[in-house]
Amino acid sequence: MIRPWLGIVIIAIVLMILPFFTDALFGRGWVRIIDFAMLYIMLALGLNIVVGYAGLLDLGYIAFFAVGAYCYALLNSPQLGLHLPFWIVLPLGALLACIFGVLLGAPTLRLRGDYLAIVTLGFGEIIRIFLNNLNAPINITNGPQGISMIDPIHIGEISLNKTYEIFGLVFSPVHLHYYLFLGFTLLVIVISLRLQDSRIGRAWVALREDEIAAKAMGISAAKIKLLAFAMGATFGGLAGGLFAGFQGFVSPESFSLTESITVLCMVVLGGMGNIRGVLLGGMLLVALPEALRHGSGPAQQLLFGKTLVDPESLRMLLFGLTLIIVMLWKPAGLWPSNQRKSELTANTGTIARAQQDS
Repeated sequence: MIRPWLGIVIIAIVLMILPFFTDALFGRGWVRIIDFAMLYIMLALGLNIVVGYAGLLDLGYIAFFAVGAYCYALLNSPQLGLHLPFWIVLPLGALLACIFGVLLGAPTLRLRGDYLAIVTLGFGEIIRIFLNNLNAPINITNGPQGISMIDPIHIGEISLNKTYEIFGLVFSPVHLHYYLFLGFTLLVIVISLRLQDSRIGRAWVALREDEIAAKAMGISAAKIKLLAFAMGATFGGLAGGLFAGFQGFVSPESFSLTESITVLCMVVLGGMGNIRGVLLGGMLLVALPEALRHGSGPAQQLLFGKTLVDPESLRMLLFGLTLIIVMLWKPAGLWPSNQRKSELTANTGTIARAQQDS
């Protein structure tokens, strides 16, 4: 009984000192990158419910992120003249995203595979274009210029955009946001773990494996699918509200299709249906592009004595090649669930035997 608690204590200590260690070793910019990594992890965990558990391919998931972000921005900025408390606006954004998740799920209950992907992709683009054009005849979202001057997150008397010194330690805004995001990330992880081991989680997996068999066992496919969309959208709306308070600015360009693909890559690359794999995929896909951004230029100088390819272009090239290599090497993801790994191994063995027989 001592070892599990000892491991938890060690992990807690590491998480508490991580921003200061990163700040001292790599600079404060990397603490900000860690903050964004936790926002993307929350998004990936929400998408993991839809794609990893229920097996519903959603290419417009970033729309729920946008709903949560714009809800926070509109209710906490001079745009509408409202400045509501953080603990009211954040749940409202998550609830509104949940409603949009149900609205998306209701018309798509009979769709699967490519058809579902196309519909969800269209939904994501509709939300982005809607936000981009909702500046006339009444200016609500300020159109492509976005909403700025968003109120910073306040917890009681503490404003997270200020620097505080406690017991000789200097807590900058990125440090304060780190601890807030860490708390919400842990909350999302706990909820995901509870859902995974619940009757609802097992119903999602049954639906993913064989919808006809699941219906024969008495599972209501419509309710289970709607619940998957609603829960995933709630996590997306929560992350969107935190993003708006952290950035202080939102615009439709932050919620493009590329962002949806990135979050989907985090789930697939890490390991669909496995929370630990999703955490790994989220951290890698946020940190890797930044590492390539800062390292590709110096690496060219070291090898060739000059910069042959623009670091930004080379960064995305190397990033794409890395994704291809990883998926060829680990088709089930870097850290797949035991069930997913056994299924893939069984399918590979069946294909190999069929080829030998032929």
